[in-house]
Amino acid sequence: MRRLPFEEPVTRAGPLARTVAGLALFVSLFALVLVRDPRAEAGPALATLGAGLVLAVTAVGLATFAFVRVWREGARGLGAALAGLFVACLILAYPAFVGLRALRLPALTDISTDIDNPPAFSRSRTAFAARDGRYPPDPGPAARASQRAAYPQVAPLTLDLDADVAFELARKAAVNRRWQIVEAIRPGGRIGNGRIEAVSRGLLLNLADDVTVRVHPRADGARIDVRSASRLGSHDFGGNADRIRAYLDEVANLAIAVK
Repeated sequence: MRRLPFEEPVTRAGPLARTVAGLALFVSLFALVLVRDPRAEAGPALATLGAGLVLAVTAVGLATFAFVRVWREGARGLGAALAGLFVACLILAYPAFVGLRALRLPALTDISTDIDNPPAFSRSRTAFAARDGRYPPDPGPAARASQRAAYPQVAPLTLDLDADVAFELARKAAVNRRWQIVEAIRPGGRIGNGRIEAVSRGLLLNLADDVTVRVHPRADGARIDVRSASRLGSHDFGGNADRIRAYLDEVANLAIAVK
C-alpha cells in the first residue's frame, strides 16, 4: 500500500502579518516626512499617519491569528508572525504611550502658569502671521479648574534678579529650547511687563504650538509666567505642561549660572 506524503500545515497569516507590518512601517515613515515638512498640510499628513497605525493594528491581529494556528495545529509561519508583530509593536509603542496619557490627563489644549490672569497672546500683525491668523481663545473656568487639579506643579518662576536680566534669561532659554521667537519686548513702557512671543514645534511630529512669556517686574526681582496653547486637536496629551516645565527649568538653570 502506497503511503501519502505528510504535508505540514502552513499558516498564511504569518507572512501576511510581516507584509502588512512592513507596509505600515513604510506608510508611517512617509507620513512623518510629510508632517515634518512645513510646506505640507497637517490634516492629510496626520490622516496618512493614521492609516499607518491602522495597518500596524491589522498586522498585530494577523500575527495573533497565526500564533493561534501554530499553537493548535503546529503550523509553520511562526518566524514571519513574530517579525510582523515586532515591527507593528515598534510603530504602535509611542501612540500607545500617548493614548495612556490621554486616559490619565484631562482634555486640555491651553496651559498657563497664571490661571487667574493668564498671559495674553500678542495681537500684532507679525504674531498673527506666525500663528497662521489664529488667536488662542481664553479657556473657561472649567478648563482652568481641570488644569489646577491635573498640573499643580505648573507655577510661575520668581527670580531675585533685575527684570531686564530676567528677560534676557527668558529669551536665551527660548533660544536654547529651539523656539521660533516672533516678538521680544523688553520690560518697561506703559505696562511695564516684558513679553516673548514664540512658536514651538514638537520633536517627533514637528507640529506648531503657540507660546507667550510674560516677565513682570517686582520690587524684589521679576516673575516669569508662561502660556502654551496647541493649534490642533482637543487634547494636548500633557505636552503643553511638559513644555512649560522644561522651559522654566531652563530659565532657572541659567539664573543659577548668573549668580
